[in-house]
Amino acid sequence: MPPYAGPPIASRSGDAASPLRLLTYLVLAITLIVLDDQAGWLARLREQANVLVQPAWNLAGLPGRLGNQVRDNAASHGQLVAENRQLRNSLLVANARLTRLQTAALDNAQLRELLNVAERSGLDVQLAPILDIDLDPVKQRLVLAAGTREGVHVGQAVIDAGGLMGQVISVTGSTSTVLLLTDPDHAVPVTVARNGVRLIVYGRGDTLELRDIPLSAGVEVGDEIVTSGLGGRFPVGFPVGTIAALRPDDTHAFLVGELKPAAALDRGRDVLLLRPGSPIRIPPTPTPPVVTAAGRQPLNANGQRPSLPGTASSPPTAPTTETRP
Repeated sequence: MPPYAGPPIASRSGDAASPLRLLTYLVLAITLIVLDDQAGWLARLREQANVLVQPAWNLAGLPGRLGNQVRDNAASHGQLVAENRQLRNSLLVANARLTRLQTAALDNAQLRELLNVAERSGLDVQLAPILDIDLDPVKQRLVLAAGTREGVHVGQAVIDAGGLMGQVISVTGSTSTVLLLTDPDHAVPVTVARNGVRLIVYGRGDTLELRDIPLSAGVEVGDEIVTSGLGGRFPVGFPVGTIAALRPDDTHAFLVGELKPAAALDRGRDVLLLRPGSPIRIPPTPTPPVVTAAGRQPLNANGQRPSLPGTASSPPTAPTTETRP
């Protein structure tokens, strides 16, 4: 051997073991494949491993699921808030429409009552809406949206479906002021419908009062009070009120009566203005037949003998019509 040649190189143990390990792994893999194909125990092992690993997977996916749930809840909450707001607005609009319809129904009912009164009584009236009211507790007045352009004049009587309300005291081109019956400056000549006793009704700010009622007048609680027509300002027979209470005055020589107004002085949106010269239908008053001593009735102006009750009667006469200023 030449002197420059080095010592022989020994083989490495790792190089020889590598093919052996590879061969061992291959044999082991083939064996596992064959055993798994024959007995399926490796599949069961994987199933058990999946069961053991499942909590870890659930824990790993928990943040994502929580995030999705939070987003879904936020979206649902926002949608519910928007729907709730929309429903609330729709409810407010529906309530406003319902209130408007109820108000219109009340106005229609009042107008129907006013027109029915005018038709039944045969009055020449004009409808006037109420524009404003006087809030002064001492004054009881209304402002109407009708003036000289609509033919309104001072002294014109104002009524509603219940009865007399007052009279016009001032007029402009487009408005007019009404003095109500309850105003302290107002007084109306009236009569008791039951016995015809003439009295005066005075305003007391919020009620009506009958003063100086004679003790012998026979006035009772519940008697209806109507206009007497004295003075020519108000027509005859319009309801003014009903006596609610009677008490003696300070001198105990007369009675004082509290009157409940027949008209709705504190409500309503329209009134009726009685035009001058409007006819008022007065129903004829039947008179009992007069029987003479001989048991026979006297002849009438036409030379005919009126029939007794229960016998054939003559055709009824047409109701008279009286025109008042």
